[in-house]
Amino acid sequence: MQAQPPKIDFTSRLLEWYAHHGRHDLPWQQEVTPYRVWVSEIMLQQTRVSAVIPYYNAFMQQFPDVKALAAASLDEVLHSWAGLGYYARARNLHCAAGEIVEYYQGEIPATMDQLMVLPGIGRSTAGAILALSQGLRHSILDGNVKRVLSRFHAVAGWPGRPDVERNLWAIAEAYTPDTHVADYTQAIMDLGATVCTRRQPRCGDCPVSGGCMARIASRQHNFPEPRPGKILPVRKTVFAILQNEAGQVLLEQRPPAGIWGGLWAFPECAPGEDFTGWIRDRFGCSINALEYRAILRHTFSHFHLDIVPAYARVTTDNDILHDTGRYCWYAPEANRRLGMATPVKKLIEGMYATINSLDK
Repeated sequence: MQAQPPKIDFTSRLLEWYAHHGRHDLPWQQEVTPYRVWVSEIMLQQTRVSAVIPYYNAFMQQFPDVKALAAASLDEVLHSWAGLGYYARARNLHCAAGEIVEYYQGEIPATMDQLMVLPGIGRSTAGAILALSQGLRHSILDGNVKRVLSRFHAVAGWPGRPDVERNLWAIAEAYTPDTHVADYTQAIMDLGATVCTRRQPRCGDCPVSGGCMARIASRQHNFPEPRPGKILPVRKTVFAILQNEAGQVLLEQRPPAGIWGGLWAFPECAPGEDFTGWIRDRFGCSINALEYRAILRHTFSHFHLDIVPAYARVTTDNDILHDTGRYCWYAPEANRRLGMATPVKKLIEGMYATINSLDK
């Protein structure tokens, strides 16, 4: 029969630990406002604090309040987000800012129901915004919190399952205090991020390890249970990296939905298609020099994308790019701020050396 863990005051121990060992100097903890907290919470979804901080600081410099964000173009917002990944977060942030200005006079809503109807804001994010910026009693259940509570109570099952998630929400609600809510919310996130980590939990430094069922059973690495595994499919595409006589490269703005939604990228040709004919028929360009380079793999959450970069010098004999909103000839030195996916940005940075080699 498994021994029962001793009863401990989870909340008070966590608050005491946070006072001495928690993080108190993060950028969004300074001059706290609902807007600053909201942006940080969106950026921190599936992204480490260390990676977020430089992006957050630059974002706040460029878009200091919700009205500035709403007034900006989506291109400007996506450009500032480039490299942070999961671009739907940026699109939702921009869209929600517009709704806040239109329907709430530029003030971040102060209730869960109002927040949760905004794009990109779910229950945990809404709770974090209200708890951290206003001290209102709302629980959160992000990845770090799920890990802490799953281990402390040895909660079986993948946290993404509805029944497991309901159980974790009930536990989270039970521990959330009536006072010091902002400190508690930051404390439980900090504990998961710095002590109760996924691979090497530092149980000796944990203020609640004495009551942790996973630690007592020496099964810390069994909780939370991982998502049922699956093999990611592989998709293939050819990036048409075309440079015209003026040294500009052709970019196409992707549709708002789907991967890299709203970002600028290279036109894509299906593998196996007659590339030269496709370029001629679609863009009215003739190819003067062409070179295929090594496959570049980019991994999304649900598939791998194998990209074949096709570098070409082209002559625009009969420019049929009449849809000027969808296509543009782009030169990096023109300082036009476009939102680009990370592999597109990297390929552009290395483009000129490759294009120049075609002449040799």
